[in-house]
Amino acid sequence: MKLENIKPFDGQHCETTATGTLLRQLDIELSEPMLFGLGQGLGFIYWNMKTMNFPFIGGRIKTDLLTQNLAKNLNLELTIKETSSTLKAWENVKQLLDNGKVVGLKLDCYHLEYFSNPFHFAGHYAAIYGYDNDTAFLVDTKQQGGQVKTSLQSLALARNEKGPMSSKNLYYTLNKTDKKYDLQSAILTAIRNNATDYINPPINNIGYKGILKTSKEIQKWFDTSNDIENEFKASAMIMEKAGTGGALFRNLYRDFLKESYELLKIDTLKQAQKQFIEIANLWTEISNLFLQVSKTKDRKYIEQATDILKQLSTKEKKVMEELAKI
Repeated sequence: MKLENIKPFDGQHCETTATGTLLRQLDIELSEPMLFGLGQGLGFIYWNMKTMNFPFIGGRIKTDLLTQNLAKNLNLELTIKETSSTLKAWENVKQLLDNGKVVGLKLDCYHLEYFSNPFHFAGHYAAIYGYDNDTAFLVDTKQQGGQVKTSLQSLALARNEKGPMSSKNLYYTLNKTDKKYDLQSAILTAIRNNATDYINPPINNIGYKGILKTSKEIQKWFDTSNDIENEFKASAMIMEKAGTGGALFRNLYRDFLKESYELLKIDTLKQAQKQFIEIANLWTEISNLFLQVSKTKDRKYIEQATDILKQLSTKEKKVMEELAKI
């Protein structure tokens, strides 16, 4: 059973791709940068736990919050459900599909059979639009193939995985309400909220403070790592290809600011967009330096990355302070 006439969202980031596919079923057509911006998605986190193989460097707000913010800013009804029962989790999603509803899923992408380089990351999202006796039909990012499929068994494992950022078989749906949204007003609200949250991090490993902390922590990571080659290579791949902490989110926010300026003609947006061009390039440089660390094990590349991260902390704080005032 496949839902007919679905319009899969063609995106680079998993949550905007999944949620964008749900929105298209509601006839809401917005660009990926606009979805990311309205979801107040720009952030930063440095996360290191003893149970993790190496630190996680993330360039967006906490998982699950982006779609929540987006629904709020677009006056939509968001229904999120979790259950510890894998059987119930599938039956609930199956029932929604049978009733014609595309469903968003939160997953650990390690188990998804279409991932060519599987790694454990339980904050991944995809939209499901169909199934048969053995297979689930999903919409994922363009990097992963867009409209893809995986076995129902692998999907169950991906949904039920434990560990950092995981949820209990989380799934969600979106519906319209009787309250329409005003895009220009929603943009201004989203920018102010995102900027205010960014420059007021609750702890030192989030926001611009988190970037500054990372500039020091990567040196400790280098000194204590048992597998410099694979750890820094994997981190660079996750940052730049999966987009977690690399340039992708900065590029999305840059393009969101461009679209917003074209609608609102506020000069602060134009200036901020120019700043994010440079910021995104610097994040790509960080990923490239991590690759050099992986190949050479030379400390000078970590030193260079440290210097750039210090610059990024200052630059991002400054631009977000300006955006908080609009």
